[in-house]
Amino acid sequence: MTSPISIPSRHVPVAHAVSISPTSSTIHERLAIHNPSNVRQPKVLHPIENEDLKLLLLENISQGAVKGFKAQGWQVDHFAKAWSEDELVQKIGNYHAIGIRSKTKITARVIKAASKLLVIGCFCIGTNQVDLDTAGKAGIPVFNSPFSNSRSVAELVISEIIALARQYFERGWEMRQGIWNKQSKGCWEIRGKTLGIIGYGHIGSQLSVLAEAFGMRVLFYDVVNLMPLGSARQTDALSDLLSESDFVTIHVPELPETMKMISGIQLAQMKKGSYLINNARGNVVDIPALINAVKSGHIAGAALDVFPVEPGSNGAPFDDQLNAWASELRTLNNVILTPHIGGSTEEAQRMIGEEVAGSLTRYLNFGATVSAVNFPEVDLRAITAEQGDHVRICHVHVNQPGVLKQVNEVLSPYNVEKQYSDSKGDVAYLMADIADVSPQDVNKLRELISRTSANILTRLLA
Repeated sequence: MTSPISIPSRHVPVAHAVSISPTSSTIHERLAIHNPSNVRQPKVLHPIENEDLKLLLLENISQGAVKGFKAQGWQVDHFAKAWSEDELVQKIGNYHAIGIRSKTKITARVIKAASKLLVIGCFCIGTNQVDLDTAGKAGIPVFNSPFSNSRSVAELVISEIIALARQYFERGWEMRQGIWNKQSKGCWEIRGKTLGIIGYGHIGSQLSVLAEAFGMRVLFYDVVNLMPLGSARQTDALSDLLSESDFVTIHVPELPETMKMISGIQLAQMKKGSYLINNARGNVVDIPALINAVKSGHIAGAALDVFPVEPGSNGAPFDDQLNAWASELRTLNNVILTPHIGGSTEEAQRMIGEEVAGSLTRYLNFGATVSAVNFPEVDLRAITAEQGDHVRICHVHVNQPGVLKQVNEVLSPYNVEKQYSDSKGDVAYLMADIADVSPQDVNKLRELISRTSANILTRLLA
């Protein structure tokens, strides 16, 4: 079977693709599996143009996703390392889709060079490594996996709380140096202690449940009022959480308002002898201020899994050339430093691969943008295998008056069976299924719609 692919007609650049797993299939596909004799089979749509899709996957993305994309018949180039902006600018023009994790940066310059790009997949929670606004205006939806590694991060935090409380990270290192240093001073059980969670989203709320199972009292602070799980209590102010907590853990996105939200003032508000944990984003904590707080003894220990600037590949140095304070940070006692491993478990990476791969595949095969972070969310029910003369139009355009009128004038000679449009900011997206379209009319349709004044990208799937 020829793989789904298209060369878009657009006024700006585009991006990439991936696979659908059984757990991420559409409702039409699930119904068809359970009732094969009663439900019409959905038709796999293929772009009108006949060029093979090429996918670029960086940063050692899950092999399950790689295999899924190849099973679609797509060409996949898979690399373990992140690429620099210059490398991307040089090579991105060859690809229709790209999959990245947190280290590869998709900037406006990269998007401008991505003449074939249709879609971007972030195989991680965050999307701040992508210029979302520029991508959207270029007609490129961006998909991520906001929930799949929540459990892995929550479990890591629990392990860090225990390691800090018992100082066994330090004791273990001393044993490797041949030093026997059995002691109980400054070592605590976590039962009965207070955990303060900054950001009560998917990770924070899961962590809340785990912490209470260990007998901890849980406080949380969030910018919106949320229903607590278990016996957790929301504080009105961040300062209240900091002053009451024995352990403080951060789970917020990187936004202008969260940059260095824990700095000298906030560290001074924390209880003397308390601990700070950051598995969110590197710029959320003022690390030089943390170094001073640990050296003074006000903060008893810390665990950091994320940093303002991180090495681009395994084996690269974590030194003062990367972050000016790195060598000083490495000398501190009872400070756990890990290389951004919060979601790096086999289970989390498999689930992330399935979720993001499924989103990319549904977009490339069917035009669906549900769960895109920077794009209108649009979907239509499946075209069935019996509807052989149907064509699906996927039209990304500038969000301005009169566009639907222009498009519907082009479609007026045909029977429009389904049509749905939505907008997000400056970008709008229309999907329409047209019946009784002859092979001779297909390219004419695409050309006419592409000529409309607000066109960004037009794909036809048949």
